[in-house]
Amino acid sequence: MPRRRGLSSSPGAARFVVFSSLIHSLGGLNICMSGSATSCEECLLIHPKCAWCSKEEFGSTKSITSRCDFVENLIANGCAGELEIPKSRINIVENLPLSSKGSSLLLSDVTQIMPQKISMNLRPGDKTSFRVQVRQVEDYPVDLYYLMDLSLSMKDDLDNIRNLGTKLAEEMRKLTSNFRLGFGSFVDKNISPFSYTAPRYQNNPCIGYKLFPNCVSSFGFRHLLSLTDKVDSFNDEVQKQKVSRNRDAPEGGFDAILQAAVCKEKIGWRKEASHLLVFTTDDVPHIALDGKLGGLVQPHDGQCHLNEANEYSASNQLDYPSLALLGEKLAENNIHLIFAVTKAHYVLYKNFTALIPGTTVEILHQDSNNIIQLIVKAYNSIRSKVELTVWDNPEDVSLTFTATCQDGSLYPGLRRCAGLQIGDTVSFEVSVEARSCPPENTLHTFTIKPAGFRDTLEVEVAYNCTCGCTKQMERDSNKCSGNGTYTCGLCECDSGYLGAKCECEEGETGNMYQNMCREAEGKPVCSGRGECSCNNCVCYKSEFGRIYGSFCECDDFSCARNKGVLCSGHGQCHCGECKCHAGYVGDNCNCSTETNSCISNDSQICSGRGDCVCGKCRCAEPGAFGETCEKCPTCPGVCRTKRDCIECMIYNSGRLADNQTCHKHCKDETITRVDVLKTDDQHSILCVYPMNDCVMKFTYSELPSGKSNLTVLKEPECGSAPNALTILLAVVGSILLIGIVLLAVWKLLVTIHDRREFARFQSERSRARYEMASNPLYRKPISTHSLDFTFNKLNKTYNGTVD
Repeated sequence: MPRRRGLSSSPGAARFVVFSSLIHSLGGLNICMSGSATSCEECLLIHPKCAWCSKEEFGSTKSITSRCDFVENLIANGCAGELEIPKSRINIVENLPLSSKGSSLLLSDVTQIMPQKISMNLRPGDKTSFRVQVRQVEDYPVDLYYLMDLSLSMKDDLDNIRNLGTKLAEEMRKLTSNFRLGFGSFVDKNISPFSYTAPRYQNNPCIGYKLFPNCVSSFGFRHLLSLTDKVDSFNDEVQKQKVSRNRDAPEGGFDAILQAAVCKEKIGWRKEASHLLVFTTDDVPHIALDGKLGGLVQPHDGQCHLNEANEYSASNQLDYPSLALLGEKLAENNIHLIFAVTKAHYVLYKNFTALIPGTTVEILHQDSNNIIQLIVKAYNSIRSKVELTVWDNPEDVSLTFTATCQDGSLYPGLRRCAGLQIGDTVSFEVSVEARSCPPENTLHTFTIKPAGFRDTLEVEVAYNCTCGCTKQMERDSNKCSGNGTYTCGLCECDSGYLGAKCECEEGETGNMYQNMCREAEGKPVCSGRGECSCNNCVCYKSEFGRIYGSFCECDDFSCARNKGVLCSGHGQCHCGECKCHAGYVGDNCNCSTETNSCISNDSQICSGRGDCVCGKCRCAEPGAFGETCEKCPTCPGVCRTKRDCIECMIYNSGRLADNQTCHKHCKDETITRVDVLKTDDQHSILCVYPMNDCVMKFTYSELPSGKSNLTVLKEPECGSAPNALTILLAVVGSILLIGIVLLAVWKLLVTIHDRREFARFQSERSRARYEMASNPLYRKPISTHSLDFTFNKLNKTYNGTVD
């Protein structure tokens, strides 16, 4: 049958987890009450310091006292002895002491991490911690598998390691008395374009290569010698090996590494030993997706694929493995990978070490003549550091580490120590916190493991998300009027019943009950700040103040504030409205009606330059400022005001000559006396006034501190009596000068006129058409006339003359 709480229905638990993460940052807020938890389980999710009161009679009948609160508040409200406040707990299940030596004991008894098993019960948000100790024991067994690139470029390296087994065993036995050695080799996938696949190259891919015409066919990976303490077998196997030839520069070394890691039985890795995998090459490796060049689209499955001949049988079916897969398989099998590579490729493999935990890289000489020193150095490097790894960490659990290394210093956030000696012990503080509550009865397990170690710490996690009082629920309890289940101090009413004690029937009148608790139709029940219990609103208690009213519509904390102060501290909050004290007005009572604070030193309101609004001057005169508008460098009459201060403070005269009056009105004036007054300052105003037949000058400016700076001449400027002779000479000289100037002007004008007349005369003369010696009115006394006639004499014709 569906049930409901006596006061309200329960929201989802997830809502409280999100809500608590939001309210943690609100300073001064009661986190527990703000969550509005309606059950003990919801209360536990809000914050680890929140507790639940399961007492039956708790709080008053007129208001709802939150059962979810801080312990001290619940005790103060009368809930002592019936509190639900579970804590996170840790139980160490297995805690064997750390071993000091390896080979002197049974290998199964060697312990390098303490403790070995822990169980914990976590309350969400309640952080707890435990300490882990790790020790690199002395004389620990070592399994070393030597994986060599047998491509053609490594021929000289192969010649130099013919007796490697004997020399290496001698050096390693200085570090451990229990040492085993194995051997494997690789080239690349025997498919195009990685190798020569033409029929003529099948048995001898070096055909036609003048420098080295004979070699064996290409192969992916061959396991040649399982781990053994017989070093002569290693030397014999190396003697048998011949190099091969592939087509491209990169090699198939990652295929070989993966097979050497996962084929535990064939390689012979011991569980109780340190596993070293030495990878030697002089070139870069093929990585995942390179196989697509040869048509290999199936990703590597991470499984062992060695056939009866101990060769990698899936070389031509699977792609190259990824770095992530390599790292996972190496860690699963506690293998330390040592890259022994030539100097040209050191940087590339150094970058690989950042992606593959527990891996080191060393520089290999071109002919591998430093391989023994390299291995010993890498082994010492591995044994000099401890790094914790976490496997299968649950999403609901957060882990943080603090390392305490050999120097005794704490390193928060670090889970690694370096620079250790064999036998040193380091510790790590591991803080554990549950982020949320998974489904009931959920158990999680995760593992903390030093990289490359077989030893592990197993951690089992349970979640403390239920209250003890929940297990004591009473169905059809008399405490709930027989109509509900009593749980942790509250009634969970059966369907059809309401009320704190389930005393009201819902039925047909259920909506009526709810409507009686609404201020108006459509509004929330009890204004959303209380619970409807049988027609009446029972208001919540709030940490901010009192909630009251028939519908919980009023409170004494939701009024307007000024600078964070309710009603500005000058009124009382009543149902969302400020009731101001006498002398204050405004929505938040921040406006004073008093004008005393606006009276300036000259007894005027705001110095006559503004109005008093809410007890503060609002300056109206342009350029005026100050608490009483007393500062105004550009206002008319400012020189008169400053003059009074100069006269009273320097000369003890003027209308402010009384000491008390002068000090009161001129307390903000800073006076400086100078011999020469500078008047070119743009921020200063020059003031001048008469003083005893002399002139006094000063400049006035405002300082950033709010005071006025007055710069005054030490002595007034006074003029001397006029000299009569000087005046007479000046007048006579002026008259003479004026006369001379007038004569000069007259002469200039006459000269200009004459020059114009002469120029006009010259112009007329040049336009005349006669010579100077002729007269156009004179006529000669003899005049000559010509006649034209024709006559005939003696048959001769004459024209105009007669002989």
